[in-house]
Amino acid sequence: MMNGYISVSNLEKEYVTASREIVHALTEINFEIAEGEFISVVGPSGCGKSTLLKILGGLLAKTSGTCTLKNTPIDGPRNDVGIVFQDPVLLLWRNVLQNTMLPAEILGLDAKKTLPRAHDLIKLVGLDGFEDKYPHELSGGMRQRNAIIRALIHDPNVLLMDEPFGALDAMTREQMNLELQRIWLESKKTVFFITHSIPEAVFLGDRVIVMTPRPGRISEIITVDIPRPRSLSTMGDEMFVELTQRIRNLLYVEGSLD
Repeated sequence: MMNGYISVSNLEKEYVTASREIVHALTEINFEIAEGEFISVVGPSGCGKSTLLKILGGLLAKTSGTCTLKNTPIDGPRNDVGIVFQDPVLLLWRNVLQNTMLPAEILGLDAKKTLPRAHDLIKLVGLDGFEDKYPHELSGGMRQRNAIIRALIHDPNVLLMDEPFGALDAMTREQMNLELQRIWLESKKTVFFITHSIPEAVFLGDRVIVMTPRPGRISEIITVDIPRPRSLSTMGDEMFVELTQRIRNLLYVEGSLD
């Protein structure tokens, strides 16, 4: 059914604390993601969602199991992966264009080829006209858009997103959901998206991975058969309500969201 573009098998992760205690963060994690698929992940606080994302991004070593991207092991940071965190982490002394270009500079990409892409991405997210603005001159949503296109500047195959809209107000968050859907429909990147919002997970995802409390396991992977593009009114549709309630029931059995 899937091509195993990203494949995770029997993944385990343990931490050793300062007091030498072993914390079992993830256990028996198995899934595959197809190229161009949008995967949402929900689960109780502390269940290992962010740990899983960091392992996929090569930022954190696994304890055991296998984790591959395009049939090659993920064993460190990769140029074909972009990451967006909840905090945009923009450099305060760099403007929108300069922040967007930062990964290209670090990777030593040709500025003549990358600069036009930066301007295209800035236009894609509606920041054209703000190229010279600094982070303190932008709204929260605009800063997060800047963070997203910064992660896309080197044209990665995979975009990992760790609660990127968690700090935004409700109305801005809804607009960013629409914005991200539009960006994904145009770019067709493979997206792994962590959220605490069940409606957000269903709205954005092709499938939703539901995780258990620590040690984090996969409780169920739910397919979202809702046509795209989805609008905010989609959240009132019968199928949308049924899917969100199904996920909510799973989480009430396994634990709860914070």
